Amino acid sequence: MRDLKGIAIFYLCAALALSICPESSAKWPGLDPTNWHVHVVNGLSGGRQLVVHCKSDVDDLGIHTLGPGGDFNWHFHVNLPGTTKFTCDWRAGNRHALTDVFWREAQHMWLRTKCNWKACFWTAKDDGIYLKDIPANRDERVHPWE
Repeated sequence: MRDLKGIAIFYLCAALALSICPESSAKWPGLDPTNWHVHVVNGLSGGRQLVVHCKSDVDDLGIHTLGPGGDFNWHFHVNLPGTTKFTCDWRAGNRHALTDVFWREAQHMWLRTKCNWKACFWTAKDDGIYLKDIPANRDERVHPWE
């Protein structure tokens, strides 16, 4: 029984050590200690409202109506299997878009790099949905309106 406890403690310590390094989370998908923040912002002109409905497989964050410059945001940790993904349904008048706003990257670090490994800023503008490239300090259009 003592050997079993020792093995369990060893694996627990190893998992904790791996989760501390961001590089390790790429190799071990379920280990991500980051407290992620996602912001959904109304950047539409003309005082128009934005309606967003964001959810994951386990969390429905509800429907939110954002006035000009409004920001709906939430924070979370990636789940242990590393399958966390949030999707938002964006509506502005007769325009619509459905986009993923967070997903767990196992190999490519495009989203994590743009979000500076902690916060993603998505903005609805007149011609589409943009993601802020934090290191470059610029918005990049990711998805046009449908």
